[in-house]
Amino acid sequence: MTASPAPILFDRALLRMRRRRAERLGAATFLLDRVAEEMAERLQVVVREFADAVDLGTPAGAVRDALAGRVSRLAHVDLPDGEFEPLPISSESLDLAVSALAFQFVNDLPGVLSQIRRALKPDGLLLAAMIGGDTLTELRQAFAAAEAECEGGASPRVAPFADLRDVGALLQRARFALPVTDLDRIVVRYDNAFALMQDLRRMGATNVLQERRRTPTRRATLLRMAQIYAGRFADPDGRIRATFDVIWLSGWAPHESQQQPLKPGSAKASLADAVKGRNR
Repeated sequence: MTASPAPILFDRALLRMRRRRAERLGAATFLLDRVAEEMAERLQVVVREFADAVDLGTPAGAVRDALAGRVSRLAHVDLPDGEFEPLPISSESLDLAVSALAFQFVNDLPGVLSQIRRALKPDGLLLAAMIGGDTLTELRQAFAAAEAECEGGASPRVAPFADLRDVGALLQRARFALPVTDLDRIVVRYDNAFALMQDLRRMGATNVLQERRRTPTRRATLLRMAQIYAGRFADPDGRIRATFDVIWLSGWAPHESQQQPLKPGSAKASLADAVKGRNR
């Protein structure tokens, strides 16, 4: 029995077109710049040399600039559009794979992670950041309420995002050693919902769902959405809040030098004995 193909959630050709439009508009890079800077800081504490590295799908050159001097050779590789599409990287050829704010638009993330793990040399590192969690929850709620009120039902507006637990499970499924995930919540304030939507256009991060609505949104729905957003998510000064959750993920290609979990039954002291000792 063959496995059914993964659903194609994202129109990646449209994503590329939206990113080109963002560059013409004057890209809003504050989120990407922050992630690239933190990526450099996280790598700074890893005491080892990275000769051969690849940047997977990061828009623009933020990561390349941030890692200048830290990595000897950093190539850029686009992420695949669909399932089973191979990355153009040889097996066990990389010391380091990085990616910033790109994995959230991958149609087959489990497959991509497995390919990255195979492309890493033993004890090679994956370090990536992706949008996830409760990102844009305010916009999602405001649009859903406005469409239910004005049009009798909601349409897909904001992409479904993975949560921290999902990403950790995917790292384990791809057989990374020492997998770690954590979340950085960034709250950005705007004058109104339309200013937020303009920033999303300038990030190249507007709706690229395959099941997106294909007709223009009614003006009345947009105005009502902005009213609901301001009513529910404004601070006392009238400015609205927008949540961006950045999920950080890292894992190593297995190597015999890495710390290994104890085998079942190999512990020299029992939990019960430890508890008794603390209670004396």
